[in-house]
Amino acid sequence: MIRSRLSSTIERRLLVNYRVAPYVAAALLPAPLRPQLVRGQAVAGICLLRIGGVRPGWAPAATGLTSENAAHRISVEWDGPDGVERGVYIPRRDTASRLNAFAGGRLYPGEHGRADFTVREDADAVSVAFATRDGEVAVDATVEPAGELRGSELFTDLAEASEFFRLGNRGLSPNAGGRHLDVLELSTDAWKVTAGRPRSVRSSFFEDLDRFPPGSAVLDSALVMRGVPADWSQGEPFRLGCGAGAAAAAAAAAAAAAAAAAAAAAAAAA
Repeated sequence: MIRSRLSSTIERRLLVNYRVAPYVAAALLPAPLRPQLVRGQAVAGICLLRIGGVRPGWAPAATGLTSENAAHRISVEWDGPDGVERGVYIPRRDTASRLNAFAGGRLYPGEHGRADFTVREDADAVSVAFATRDGEVAVDATVEPAGELRGSELFTDLAEASEFFRLGNRGLSPNAGGRHLDVLELSTDAWKVTAGRPRSVRSSFFEDLDRFPPGSAVLDSALVMRGVPADWSQGEPFRLGCGAGAAAAAAAAAAAAAAAAAAAAAAAAA
C-alpha cells in the first residue's frame, strides 16, 4: 500500500449516531476489540462523507478528487502496550467513486463497495441517501441544523460529543486476507463539529433484526462537519486474535460448560 499521507477537505460529514446494547455491539466485533461504552451504551452509527481535494500530501489541491462515501461504524477500545486505546471499527465502507473502490484495500487502507448516492442540501436540511450495488445496504438520512445538541442519551452537550469523536480518529476495517484490520488515521488542526437534529433516518443495516434485535439499536443524535481540512495516513495493520477480554470470555464459557457437564454426570449417577 501507499504509505504517503493523503490531504483533503471534509466538505460535508454527517455523523448519525445510535446507542446500542453492549452485548449486541460486542457480537459484531472481532477480538480483541470491545465496544467503547458511554453511559452504559455502545456507540454506533453511519458516517456520510463528501470529501474533496483528495491527493498525496505533496500535490496541489487543484489536482485532488471529490467523492461521496459512507461508513458504518462502531466505537471500540482495546488493550494496547501503553494502556487502553480507542478508535472505530468499520465493518463496511461504500463509495460512489470507482477509483476509491479500486484503490481501497489495495493502494490505501479500507476496502470499499460501490454505491449510488442521492444528495440534497439547502439551508434547512441535508439529505443523503445511498444504496449499495450489491443490494446489502440502503440508507436515507435527513438532518437539520441545530443550535444545540438536544435529546441525546449518550452525550450531555455538543462539546462532549465533539471530543468523543475527535479522539476516535482511527478507523479499523476488515481486510480481504482476514488476519488483520486495515488502519486509516484522520488528523486535523481544525476539528469542528456542529449539532444536528435527525429529521428522518432509515438504515437497512441498523434495522436488520438478525443483527440488531428489537430495541437494541436506537437513533440518538447527529453531528455535522463542514469545510475541515484533514489528512489521512495508514496506520500499522491491526492484528486480529484473542485479546484479554475475549480470552476471559472464552475461559468463562469453558468453565460454565464444564460445570454443566459435571452436573449432568452427577445427575446421571444419582
